[in-house]
Amino acid sequence: MEAFTGPDDRTLHVDRTAGTRGSKGPFHPVYTDRRGDTRWGYRCGNCKTVDNAVDAMGRVHCNECSNRTKAEDWDAVHE
Repeated sequence: MEAFTGPDDRTLHVDRTAGTRGSKGPFHPVYTDRRGDTRWGYRCGNCKTVDNAVDAMGRVHCNECSNRTKAEDWDAVHE
């Protein structure tokens, strides 16, 4: 895991070996601990921000560069 300084000067850890495919780059899971026991959120692989939102359907949207994922339970209705 790679450590970086997040909001409020908090040390966070990003797992760059895992991720969810986005339209502009992957979203990597971010944890509060080095072992990856406590999930904190996602880091955008396109612009490196942690300013992301996840909706009720599991879609991740980057508030900085508009990178986004498709819904986890995707079908034609969600287009």
